[in-house]
Amino acid sequence: MILNTKVTLRGALLALATLMLAALLPGAASAQDPLPSWNEGAAKAAIISFVEGVTTEGSANFVPVPERIAVFDNDGCLWPENPLPFQLAFAFDEVKRLMAEKPELKDDPMVQALLAGDIAKLLEGKHHDGLLHIIALTHAGITTEEFSQRVTDWLATAKHPKFDRPYDQLTYQPMQEVLGYLRANGFKTFIVSGGGADFLRVWTERVYGIPPEQVVGSTGRVTYELRETGPVLVKTLDHLFVDDKAGKPAGIHQFIGRRPIAVFGNSDGDKQMLEYGTINNPRPSLGVIVRHTDAEREYQYDVNPKSSGTLVEALKDAPQRGWTVVSMKDDWKTIFSAP
Repeated sequence: MILNTKVTLRGALLALATLMLAALLPGAASAQDPLPSWNEGAAKAAIISFVEGVTTEGSANFVPVPERIAVFDNDGCLWPENPLPFQLAFAFDEVKRLMAEKPELKDDPMVQALLAGDIAKLLEGKHHDGLLHIIALTHAGITTEEFSQRVTDWLATAKHPKFDRPYDQLTYQPMQEVLGYLRANGFKTFIVSGGGADFLRVWTERVYGIPPEQVVGSTGRVTYELRETGPVLVKTLDHLFVDDKAGKPAGIHQFIGRRPIAVFGNSDGDKQMLEYGTINNPRPSLGVIVRHTDAEREYQYDVNPKSSGTLVEALKDAPQRGWTVVSMKDDWKTIFSAP
């Protein structure tokens, strides 16, 4: 190897050490790449450029650490939501379990729809009324501790019908890298999901590194009781807050209290959240849409997902809003995190 005369001996030794380390440790070669599971392209470049801009002191785009707020939808953005959102899969299994105790449930029209796989029926109504009914049957009337244990037990045994892996092992590796990259650069990362907050808070810290207090989801009122065993909170569906569509900006304001500068979603249910984070934001902002384009490694859909996740209006608005559209097929080297 011929060295340029301007290269110092120290520099040459450092370069040689780097090459030797790369040979010994295959992963070390990409140590400087914050998003190694992403293919080089416009999407990856947009994320890195944004982070570098808002974290470089003295730059016009610099954003102080307290204002570095990033919000992520969960279903379809951080893990799959087909053929069913995972919380609905949990409710499905809970209904089957409860039917052994309450056989009369088989006469419930919404239970019949669920067992028949008629997801469209469950999603009818302004707030997916049939789905809420199923959630009432499986989520309400029990303590928060009982509910958390049921979710934990389910995650320990249930597997996805297509991928035959536990649900909590099906997070998107490229998005896990984004979460880590943002946090390494002073961002606080939040989940803002239409899923139930109590369902998400059971496992998000373990799976994503996002603690329960940084989860914004759909909620119902809980009631306090002092029992012989001690104080408990009992779940209800009273005063229901649905954290979807226009509910997402409202939830961000109510539970976070700061306007996000980075917003990640995947469907029309995230459109208002993307608008809130990027339109006329006094700080530099980034909007990202994860588009399901990989039928072989995951799913391919925009208009006709198997359940939720329709992406039409937000995709149409993306060019004029400057939102970055990520193609799973083209932009991601791998889809899922390693087991």
